Amino acid sequence: MIYYKTKEEVEIIRQGGIILANILEKLGQKVVPGASTAELEEIALSLMKEVNGRPAFKNYDMGDDVFFPSALCVSINNEVVHGSSLPDRIIKEGDIVSLDIGMEWPIQTKEEAEANNRPYNDKSQLGGFYTDTCRTFPAGKISQEAQKLLEVTKKALNLGISKAIAGNTLNDIGKAIGDYVKSQGFSSVRDLVGHGVGYFAHEDPNVFHYEIGDNSYENMTLEPGMVIAIEPMINQGKFRVKMDSNGYTIITSDGSLSAHFEHSIAILEKGRGNRILTSM
Repeated sequence: MIYYKTKEEVEIIRQGGIILANILEKLGQKVVPGASTAELEEIALSLMKEVNGRPAFKNYDMGDDVFFPSALCVSINNEVVHGSSLPDRIIKEGDIVSLDIGMEWPIQTKEEAEANNRPYNDKSQLGGFYTDTCRTFPAGKISQEAQKLLEVTKKALNLGISKAIAGNTLNDIGKAIGDYVKSQGFSSVRDLVGHGVGYFAHEDPNVFHYEIGDNSYENMTLEPGMVIAIEPMINQGKFRVKMDSNGYTIITSDGSLSAHFEHSIAILEKGRGNRILTSM
């Protein structure tokens, strides 16, 4: 089911997205050789608490009785997504570190929302709206190939965003990302996708970063009011991935590096493009 957001809801999601973008920027500055992932977790929790937000990923139900252990996803080198900040790990010189963070904001009662003339999310017990964003950061000096991977993944996200307009399709986004990534000698992960966001941390539709074909049953036309998270996960080697032994971290099957960039996006009226909700 697709949940369409009102203009007022998009605006409050944008407000939360600006806050989340600032949090991610502060966390990114801490990605240096010798940094502790547990310290990053503490900072993330503290910053979200300061702004009256709640981490979207901590204790998230991953299925099969597995719950994600941290607020912050810290995926290092060959970890594609769902690397945890706990237990603690030390970031090393030359690592590439993806920080993926989601937040529900603002935590509010219905009465507080009405008093402040703000929308209230009645699909959440805490009344807030969700945003989701990610960037991959270099720790110290990284290899030229790793730097290229980061640059290509970031550009792939921007290309996907450029296609996220009313009247285009999910396949337009996926094809733009996938074709560019392939032309640069890298591969788009196919077992993982972006998603809708706003009322929940993850909603329909699936948002692809590879071509699915115009006639795919999962393809659909983008419409105003849709809020989606576009998040290309790009591997240095082959696209195949596998589950790590912890039951939640996804890693590259061939051990190659992986990078991940993400923004939450609102689709505006036809002719008006889109709005990036998780930028400062």
